[in-house]
Amino acid sequence: MDVTNAFLHGELHEEVYMSIPPGTVVPPQFAHIPNLVCKLVKSLYGLRQAPREWFLKFCTVLIQYGFKQTHTDHSLFVLKVNNSMVAVLVYVDDILVTGNDLKLINTVKAHLAKHFLIKDLGPLHYFLGIEAARSSAGIFLNQRKYTLDIIKDLKFENAKPSLIPMEQHHTLLSNTTSPLLDNITSYRQLVGRLIYLTITCPDISYPVHILSQFLSAPRACHLDAAYKVVRYLKHTIGQGILLSAHSSLSLTAFADADSGACPQTHQSLTDIAILFNSIQLNNKNIIIRSYSPPHHYKSLHERIIYESSFFRIGI
Repeated sequence: MDVTNAFLHGELHEEVYMSIPPGTVVPPQFAHIPNLVCKLVKSLYGLRQAPREWFLKFCTVLIQYGFKQTHTDHSLFVLKVNNSMVAVLVYVDDILVTGNDLKLINTVKAHLAKHFLIKDLGPLHYFLGIEAARSSAGIFLNQRKYTLDIIKDLKFENAKPSLIPMEQHHTLLSNTTSPLLDNITSYRQLVGRLIYLTITCPDISYPVHILSQFLSAPRACHLDAAYKVVRYLKHTIGQGILLSAHSSLSLTAFADADSGACPQTHQSLTDIAILFNSIQLNNKNIIIRSYSPPHHYKSLHERIIYESSFFRIGI
């Protein structure tokens, strides 16, 4: 769903004035007043408060209807009625509505249409760079177009694809002889785009984690490693994750640790992988500062609970 002129729905809670727009007819009784201005009642595009006031208005409409705003993702709202559930995800003026009760979903859409000018775009096909394809097997999610855009921007159309995203025994953490990059912005932008790709490409989680450690002072070898990840994505274009329609809802977390495994700090390196119905949703490498076994296992246990909570709807 899409909201037309979303920012115009926001209601201002402070006094804001603006210059009179060109072409406005000023009433005769005010024509003699110098420096005449207008007092805003509603927010406008370009106003700093506009995004915040629009989101506050949208939250109020949903919460008054019975939705609850999740703590782990403030843009996700959940409504539970007996055994029915509807989830609403909003990003600026793009809205995704899903649930297990079609009648309740239509009721929610009708409620939103009473307050905002809504355009229903039909079943989900594309949302924030993520493509969704439905079949009897389930819902397949990928970021093919997003990946192709990265390849095109880097002019890698004719580059040789790579079979692996990163060498197993790399020396990126200890390599200090490679020259520093003159333009670090391009490296940061590329790594940021790769981070977003890990949503449907969990196989690049580890390389992206390594590359993210050099955002402050990237070197030429780090940029080459990022390019290798892009060439690997060219080899795996179209791959993604399948949310199976024939599996039970189960969330499983795995963790492993290796004392002194970090080649840069020689501290404990811990890896956490979270799977939903055997689909890897998250993979993180964490450096534990101390390796006292009791404290290490306690911190690892707390970290798993924290990471898993992000995938539980309604927390």
